[in-house]
Parts: sequence; C-alpha cells; structure tokens
Amino acid sequence: MGNRGADFAIRESQKLGFTGKIWAIHPTRDSIEGIDCYTNIKDLPEAPDATFIAVNAESAIDIVADLKSIGGGGAVLYASGFGEVGEAGVIRNQRLIEAADGMPLIGPNCYGFINSLDGVALWPDVHGCEAIKKGVAIITQSGNIGLNMTMQSVGLPIAYMFTLGNQTNTNISDIIHSMLDDDRVNAIGLHVEGINDIEMFDEAARRALRKKIPIVAIKSGRTVSSAQIALSHTSSLTGSDQLFSVFFERLGIARVDTVPEFLETLKLLSVFGPINHDGVASMSCSGGEAGMMADLIDGLDISFPSLDRAHKQRVKDTLNEYVEVDNPLDYHTFVWGDRQRTSACFKQMISGGFAATMLLLDWPKTEESEQQDWDSTFLALCDAVADTGEKAIILASIADCMPKRIIDECLKYGVAPMIGLDLCLKALHHSYRIGKSFNNSSMPSLKVISSPSIKTNNKALTEFEGKELIKTYGISVPHGKLISSSNEALKVAQKLGYPVTLKVSSADLVHKSEKGAVRVDIKNPKMLNKACEDLMKIGPTLLVEKMIEGAISELIIGVNYDPTFGKYIVIGSGGILVELLNDSIPLLLPVNRDNILFSISKLKVYSILKGYRGKPAADINAVIDVVMSVVDLITSSDIIELDINPLLVMTKGDGAIAVDALVKLN
Repeated sequence: MGNRGADFAIRESQKLGFTGKIWAIHPTRDSIEGIDCYTNIKDLPEAPDATFIAVNAESAIDIVADLKSIGGGGAVLYASGFGEVGEAGVIRNQRLIEAADGMPLIGPNCYGFINSLDGVALWPDVHGCEAIKKGVAIITQSGNIGLNMTMQSVGLPIAYMFTLGNQTNTNISDIIHSMLDDDRVNAIGLHVEGINDIEMFDEAARRALRKKIPIVAIKSGRTVSSAQIALSHTSSLTGSDQLFSVFFERLGIARVDTVPEFLETLKLLSVFGPINHDGVASMSCSGGEAGMMADLIDGLDISFPSLDRAHKQRVKDTLNEYVEVDNPLDYHTFVWGDRQRTSACFKQMISGGFAATMLLLDWPKTEESEQQDWDSTFLALCDAVADTGEKAIILASIADCMPKRIIDECLKYGVAPMIGLDLCLKALHHSYRIGKSFNNSSMPSLKVISSPSIKTNNKALTEFEGKELIKTYGISVPHGKLISSSNEALKVAQKLGYPVTLKVSSADLVHKSEKGAVRVDIKNPKMLNKACEDLMKIGPTLLVEKMIEGAISELIIGVNYDPTFGKYIVIGSGGILVELLNDSIPLLLPVNRDNILFSISKLKVYSILKGYRGKPAADINAVIDVVMSVVDLITSSDIIELDINPLLVMTKGDGAIAVDALVKLN
C-alpha cells in the first residue's frame, strides 16, 4: 500500500510468479498495476500475511496500528524518519513499536525483502532475483548493498534477500531463525554494520552450527578499539573489530573482506556445501596458471597435496611422456578438443581423494560456434564427475571468461562455476574451516559480563594491591614487601635473598619502566642503597621483591571491556615490547582449557613455549591455570581492567609468575 514503492512490490512479485492474493490500498487511486484499490486497510476481505507500507512516517504508524487490529501477519516499512533522525525519530520509533504490539516489522528505513522461492517481492525497486527452488539467504542492513547483490550474474542462487534498516522489532537474529526453519535455504550470508543484541545473535548462529547451515559474513567498520578505558597495555592490543573476528570464528562463521569473496564463497557452499578436508587439486593446460595457483594458496588452510607414484602414473597414462604430472596439474594441450581423452585424464586426476578439484578454463570472447573446444573440455569434466561422484569446480580467471550459459550448465551438473583464482581458493579455505566447525557444534552460549555503569574515575590499584588481589585467586607473584626507607629495603632484601627488584609503588604511576621507576637485578646492598636514593625522588613508597630468573618466555594476560562483548581476556607476547610485537589474541567468555591452549598455539611466541631448537619447554599448563584464575577473578569481582605483564613462564613444571600487575576496579 502507498505510492511508487507499492507499484514495484506488486509488479516484481508478479514477475517472480506469485500466485497468491494481492490487494492494493490507496486513498485516491482506483488501481495499482491493474489491481483495484481499497481505500483503507480495514476494508480488506481478510487479514494479509504480509504488507508493504510505502507512506510517510506518521501515516505509517497509524497504518501499522490498523493492520495489527485486523490480524495482519507483518509488514515492511519503507519510510524513513524514525530512529535514524535524532530524538524526534526515536520517540516516533517507540510509537511504532507500540502500534505494532508484537506484530513483526521489517524496517523502517529499508528496502524490505525478496523471496525467490515463493515469488514474493515486498521491495520498492527493480532487482535481479529469479525464481528458484533452493539457494542462499542474504541479510543486510543496507538497502543499496542488497539491491546491488541481487544484480549479480555469477551463478549465486539467491533464495531470500532481506534488508533490515532500523530493525525496530525484528532483527538479524530473528531472520536467521526464520531462514533456519526453511529447508530450502542451504547457506546464509550476512552483511552487518553492528549487532544490537549479541547474545540473541549467538543463539541463532549456534543453532545454524547445530543444523550445519553455513554462514558467511561481511562486517563493516574495521576500527580501532572502542573500549572505554586505557589503563594498560591490554587496551592497545585489541579492538572491537578483532573481537567480532574471534566471535565469528568460535561460531564457525566465515568472515570475508569483499563482496566478490562473499558471493563466491556463498556460491561454492550452495553448490556442494563445506569440503571435508584440506587437500584440493587444480588442473589447467598452462604451466603459468599452475604456478600462480601454487602461489595463491600460500597462507590458506587448504593445500595442494602431492600425488603418490601410482596416482601420477594413472594420470600420465592418459597423456604422454612429455607431461610432468603433479598437483597443480598442467595437462598441456595434447588432449585438447578430444572430449573422451580429456575426460579420461580428468577422471584419473580427480580420483585422488581430494576435497575438491578445480579446472581452470577461460572461454574466449567469440561466437558460441567458435567455443566448441572449450565446451568439450567442460563436458569432459562433467563426464568425469558423473563417473566418480567427486566435487569439481570450473574456474575462470575473470567474469568475462565464463559465459552465462556455462554457469547455468554447471549448476545442472552439480559443478561449481567459480570466478577469480584467488577468490576460489579463499572460498575453499572458508568452506574447509566451516566444515571443521560443524564437527564441534556444541559451542556454549556466549557469556557477556557487562559493566553498564562504567565510571570515568575507576579506581586503579597499586601494583602491590593488585598482586595481593590476584594472589587470592591462586596466581603466583614474587615474594616482596612495601618499604619507605633504605634501612627497611636492606632488611627485606636480606630476608628475600639477592638479586631483588625495586619499584615505585603508586596507583598514579601506571607504566613504571617508561618513567624510570624500576630497578632490576640488584645484587648487593650498595646497589640497593643507590636504587632507593634514585627512586625515592619519584615516590615515597617502594616495593622490594625477589627477582625471578630463568624464565622461558614473557607473556601478557589482560582483561578489557567492550560495550558489545563485555569483559574479555587477552593473551599475548609480553614485556616492554608488547605493542611492537603485535602478537596477541582475545578470548571471549566462557572459555575452557582447550580453548585457551588453542589460542596460545596461535601466538608467534608459541614455538618458544614448546621448546625452540632444543631449548627447554615452558610450563604451558601453568599459563592455562593463570587464565582460568583470571576468568574466576573477573566473574566474581568488579575488576574492569587487568594487565599482568609480564607473566614469566618458567620451565615445564615450575609454574608461571606475575611479576607486574595493573588492576582497575569499576
């Protein structure tokens, strides 16, 4: 109902083949797209399942109330002028929610949705979707991006396109659940700018994981940390965007960077789902292409496994003595144009237990009658797939080199038509990682420990106070004592035994090394007296501690706060070069020992912890113990930020010791 948008909604639904009832409503027009108009929604003969509302914001609220009163199923609101326009819009948005009274609304300020499976287009513009029987669902917060994606011609079957706008009472999570209820949806694509309710999203994504429905996501806004605090090194190590990457990874969601990568990954998953291991193969009649593929796969989780001797011989028997058989395979052009011989070669190559095999094939820009040899090569692969049941891909370097008719034929034969060498390899990489996540679908619910009343004047503890606190949770710290004179320092050092360290103790002095407020490796009373004399010029209270020697590595264990994810933990390489090394990873709650070990294994410093080049291995179990203690600490206390740096990791069996700790309480 409404103006221009309603015309499109009726017209585009008819083009998609919708056969149900369509009613038009307009106060002055006699008809819309040949359908007689009712003047008021209350005049309809029965309640509509879905309504497209294309009127101004104020009128939309009244119409939603009327629609609810007659039992309408839900509505798309095209109008803007709600939460996105300031305080007046926020008030208007609340009135809209009250008018809907629980009736689902998509929008406002959105393009609506297209259902290509049932021929429904509650959509105010042209689009490129076609009627299909199964495919992927795409959910975006941007109408224009959604519109552009419908115009793709790379062979992606779009079953649903949702643009959600302001998400007044229906959000991304609600739509994901709806898509999981439709067995015709075989993958879900998300373009998100932000997620309003991260725990609802977590629940929906875990349901997709259990149902083995792949999710691919583009997340806009790779910005620096949105954390509200900046006490420790921890604050500079992560940002909200990195937390989203970790969040998606734990849910088995493939995060991609570009729209082409998004479309190609969804297409691959739609055609034959996730691959079940990391070994793939490539075939081409060009040594240059084979070499390029070998280069492009570097750094991905997939690989080109070498062929064993028997496999090589089977392939070689279909070619001639001049061909050097390997993976990637350059099969030369000796069999070019001969469908039977080419099929025999392809059949032997793909019968090697690969997760998928790619055939690089670029059609020339000529008349179809002049493309017979390329068609013959394509059909040879289809023959080989029919004989073996293996997963195969036709891969063109660029979109111009794969005709639309070939894309259509690929989908008939169950062959994936992929475009872009790098994009295809990345899609396989994502497919493999999603497949691995399906084997670990018992992911616990995300635990968000919020601190909604974060103050700007949070209390920072002194190092000594911070260590006393973490010690009560089982974290080892050096033996030490606060002193206020050289005589006290000498007595404490004599009791502890040299060497010792000496530090200024002050809650206002955060990074002591940078201020020259630390002395280490003090070996005798003379050195200690001199250190006391220097440091007491900075502050009146000092901390004397037994110096810890023989560490294998230095780590940082931190706690930070993000407005979306709440409190989270950071593990990384520690010491004074912590930011420079840029070797850290965040952990979202909850975590277990296996999660922690997996995260540690992704750090660059892990090779040292394991025992590098014959050196002793570090006590990794002790590091895990410390992290578990930190989890208990942040769960049961009002800590808003913690920075254990460095955590000295000793040899295996000798533990890990927090030699510095900065703590901030809310």
